[in-house]
Amino acid sequence: QVQLVESGGGLVRPGGSLRLSCLASGFAFRHYDMSWVRQAPGKGLEWVSSIGSSGGETDYADSVKTRFTISRDDAKNTLYLQMNALVPEDTAMYYCAKYWGRRALTSERGQGTQVTVSS
Repeated sequence: QVQLVESGGGLVRPGGSLRLSCLASGFAFRHYDMSWVRQAPGKGLEWVSSIGSSGGETDYADSVKTRFTISRDDAKNTLYLQMNALVPEDTAMYYCAKYWGRRALTSERGQGTQVTVSS
């Protein structure tokens, strides 16, 4: 069955960086568009970024554009999210999910990895 295992979260000061990873199994990872979504405390699920199956197309939410970079390594079945210039508003549980854009919001997700941005 589909398994998505996120890692790399943690506590970081404002302005800091983190790199999230998501190891995928149980499906043909290289054939799927993939996304990162997040859920802040007390809020709904929010789409963050997507990457096409070829890796050539990416898209970002306005709130993270220029700060976050999504990438993938199909040989390792792994999705990444490089997060720079983090701000407290980035505090959330981060999940990877299959599919592009808003479709990812209703797709299967892993257990998530917590990112906390605080001084």
